[in-house]
This record gives sequence, structure tokens and C-alpha cells, in this order.
Amino acid sequence: MSAGQIAALIAAGAFVVLVLLAAVPLLKLGRTLDEATVAIRKAHEGSAPLLSDAHTTLNQVNTQLERVDGITAGARTVTANVSVLSSLFTATLGGPLVRAAAFSYGVNRAIKARRAGKAAAGIRKGRK
Repeated sequence: MSAGQIAALIAAGAFVVLVLLAAVPLLKLGRTLDEATVAIRKAHEGSAPLLSDAHTTLNQVNTQLERVDGITAGARTVTANVSVLSSLFTATLGGPLVRAAAFSYGVNRAIKARRAGKAAAGIRKGRK
């Protein structure tokens, strides 16, 4: 055997060892990919009932939202009616009530001023 043949034999042995060392991670990677494929398949099979339940839930939510829309429309009508009634009340009774309140306030101030004037006059008479 010549030196070239021995070197070729050593190189071939090293290549076999390298292939064996690379084969182990590749086999593990293959098993991991198989397990991932199984997991994805199970997730896909399990997602169909979830999507069906979500569809049912969305239909129920839409039904409830339609009911809420009806209630909101009713509340909007009531609010508009109350606003119109408030405007009508302000227009018809608001002015006279403000005037009556102002008049009663003026009378009240006049009575207090008159009483204060009589009290001040009584104090002056008592001192003299």
C-alpha cells in the first residue's frame, strides 16, 4: 500500500464518520418534522368544531345586536319627544315663570329692606 492509498483510506473513513455524525441530527429532525405534521393535522381537525361554534356565536350576537338596535331606536324617539316637550314647556311657561320668580325675588328683597329699615329706626329711637 502506498502513501496515497493510505491517505485515501483515511479520507474515506473520515467521510464515513462525518456522514454518521450528520445522520443522527437529520434523523432527529425527520422525527421532529413528522411530529409537527401530526400536530398540525390534529389542530386542523380540531379547528373545524371551533369555527362552527364561532359561527353560531356570531349569529347569536348579531341577533342580540338587532334587538339592541331596536331598543336604541326607541330610546332615540323618546329622547326626541322629551326634547320637544322641554322646548314647548320653556316656550309656553318658561317666560312667565321667570317673570314670576323675578317678581317674588323683588318683593322678598323689598320686604327685607323694609324690615331692616324699621329695625334700624327702632334702634335709633331706643338710644335717644
